[in-house]
Amino acid sequence: MPVGQRKDPYRNFRFLVEIDGIVQAGFSEVTLPDSTQDVVEYREGHEPPVLRKLPGLAKYGNVTLKWGVTDSLELYEWRRLVEQGKIAEARRNMAIIVLDEEGEPAARWEFYQAWPSKYDAPDLNAKGNEVAIETLEIAHEGMKRTA
Repeated sequence: MPVGQRKDPYRNFRFLVEIDGIVQAGFSEVTLPDSTQDVVEYREGHEPPVLRKLPGLAKYGNVTLKWGVTDSLELYEWRRLVEQGKIAEARRNMAIIVLDEEGEPAARWEFYQAWPSKYDAPDLNAKGNEVAIETLEIAHEGMKRTA
């Protein structure tokens, strides 16, 4: 990077969601999951009385998508596949892409073997004026930041 040129962080309001075989626009919120590693404490009898810490199983949180209710049923039908026991058919790869100021892809997280584990219908209130929001929680078996 040339001297004097700075790199500003990307904004969190410009993003895309890609899900194999599903086309839906207009997500109002996406929660990216965490990635953690269990710590296995271990000590052999002849070692000093200090535990060694070894990496255990990797765990990934769920992706959460929120969007305003429309006439599109694609995401709800994806969830129904799981409810019907068709988990092999429901598994998809997906990606969350953050866009830069020019609208070009800048940061990308990929998720593997993803499937919807929870659907939450909107809360309705006759006194309110907010947009009705649907929520889908998506489990997956691995994530990777590729850009």
